[in-house]
Amino acid sequence: MLDATTRSGGTATASPRAAATEPGAAVPTAAVPVPLTPSGPAGPVAFAGAAGLAARCARVLLSPWSRLSLLLVLLAAAGTSVLLFQPQRLLTHGWPPQLGGAAAVVAFAVAYGVGTVAFLPRPLLNLAAGALFGSQFGLAAALAGTVLGAGVAFGLGRMLGQDALRPLLRGRLLKAADGQLSRHGFRSMLAARLFPGVPFWAANYCAAVSRMGWPAFLLATALGSVPNTAAYVVAGARAAAPTSPAFLIAMACIAVPAVAGAAVAWRKRHHLRAR
Repeated sequence: MLDATTRSGGTATASPRAAATEPGAAVPTAAVPVPLTPSGPAGPVAFAGAAGLAARCARVLLSPWSRLSLLLVLLAAAGTSVLLFQPQRLLTHGWPPQLGGAAAVVAFAVAYGVGTVAFLPRPLLNLAAGALFGSQFGLAAALAGTVLGAGVAFGLGRMLGQDALRPLLRGRLLKAADGQLSRHGFRSMLAARLFPGVPFWAANYCAAVSRMGWPAFLLATALGSVPNTAAYVVAGARAAAPTSPAFLIAMACIAVPAVAGAAVAWRKRHHLRAR
């Protein structure tokens, strides 16, 4: 056993055991590997990489062309569902007997709105509303469905298609139409709804791509759709008596605006091309 000191040279030297047990002395330890936990050195690097990847994926998914592709997929699915389920059978088979009264009117209005988004012709839906519910309730259901369908289509086009399609408005005719809808939204949409020359779905999505506001679009749609919708609804309600005055007047109200709209469009074509 070693002594605490040696006497050689007259100096005192601490033994290894004493040095190890001396207060404040550093004890050598073996190197122990530090695990790389999420809170360790590799954690922030991995988290930053995952966050960057998520940000890039989000930019791709929310890009204008990705949203436009989603809109096209939704419209294609809606059109396919119309071809498969054939809602025009309501004219021949009638409304389901489980629904009646106000619930039937509300359900038809919702179905009407979804049908217009899926490119179902509004004249067919208006005739069905008159045949199923009569003139008054049929007109209420058809107008509610018209505004609902127009609002849904306008919202889809504005959120999913506007950013991608606006840079493509380069032709003279397209620029003129966009300028007319953007600067005179209410007046232009009111004319498009009054004269049935413009398809309902086309007016919805053209307005969505333009800078027209929501209030002007919905109000012009509600007011401008009344005459044409009422004519079709009355015609559907009086279809069993095609020689009745109400049916003949309704058919005249359908034909006259169509001819007038075609005449106005023919006169305005040179004005639009010149702009």
